[in-house]
Amino acid sequence: MNCFAMKMWKVLLLAAGVAIFSLLPLASSARKRASATVIRQLERDTPGLMKSYGVPGVSMALIQRGETTWVHAFGIKEANKQQPVTQATVFEAASLSKPVFAYGVLELVEEGKLGLDVPLTAYLSKPYVEGDDRLAKITARIVLSHRTGFPNWRDKDSLTIYFSPGDRFSYSGEGYVYLQRVVEQITGKPLNDYMTEAVFEPLGMTSSSYVWRKDFDDLTATGHDSDGKPQELWKPNEAGAASTLNTTARDYARFVQAVLNEKGLKPSTFREMETPQVALDPDCRICIKQEPKQLSNNLFWGLGWGIQRKDGREMLWHWGDNGSFKAFVMSEPKSKSGVVMFANSQKGLDLAKPLIEQAMGQEVLAFGWLK
Repeated sequence: MNCFAMKMWKVLLLAAGVAIFSLLPLASSARKRASATVIRQLERDTPGLMKSYGVPGVSMALIQRGETTWVHAFGIKEANKQQPVTQATVFEAASLSKPVFAYGVLELVEEGKLGLDVPLTAYLSKPYVEGDDRLAKITARIVLSHRTGFPNWRDKDSLTIYFSPGDRFSYSGEGYVYLQRVVEQITGKPLNDYMTEAVFEPLGMTSSSYVWRKDFDDLTATGHDSDGKPQELWKPNEAGAASTLNTTARDYARFVQAVLNEKGLKPSTFREMETPQVALDPDCRICIKQEPKQLSNNLFWGLGWGIQRKDGREMLWHWGDNGSFKAFVMSEPKSKSGVVMFANSQKGLDLAKPLIEQAMGQEVLAFGWLK
């Protein structure tokens, strides 16, 4: 290349750089306008949907570009009492407890205190299930991806392994409780104490706990059945990794931010968390007695999270269902965007579908899977 050609090449590169740089503010402005549009739509549509589905109260948070940009409360804490839901209102997170617990587990893995692929029998002196050698196949990885072979919940005091651990997906709260016992053994602390020190305090989740706190008495929402009747509050005095988290939309958004911004864990650990471990059976969620006839091409399970791959986008998601409380979270690591929703009604997931899809700009296949 001669001298003149090289000079022209540099001029062209410089001009291209200036052009790209000049477009950056426009792109940023467009993203802000799109974000504002989504927020306006959610604020406009949510009250009508709540009325249509008979949901008394909702709290939502939106994460965009890695920051919580919107937290909003709708409706009332309990039917006929007219106390409004606020940003400080506490909801049962139900199974949204699981991704937070998974994050705490992966901290122990990074610290070398727990092996992701080490049999959990290595950490407990007493077998969690008597008389079944297949227990030795269960690892933290298998628990977090729901492949233990355990039912969702045991029948009274009896717990059975229904299929060889690792073979297939079957959603199991019992698996998470088993891993909880291991975490408590390793740390020498009750689960909520460990999670408070390792997750809640570092992430600023000041309104979150796996056991009931006295201040929740004044802050909590009340759950409602499908007829809109208020239900008795569940005030757990013992932590359950699978289901007992009480929190706010703002607090849970702080957790989602940490995942999207790769805070608190190594990038390689987040990649592990977001990697599909098993494809889901499109027709089955609790599959202890049912082998899949086919596997989904779009829905998977990672470490603590459901994963959706559709139209070139990859999303993390989880739902929560404690009967009279429902919840849903979805996020997209690439765009660092996400949404979390809590509802104090048995009908909350009916409401969640249009709101989550509106917030994320994509069909959420999990709702069809959950039926």
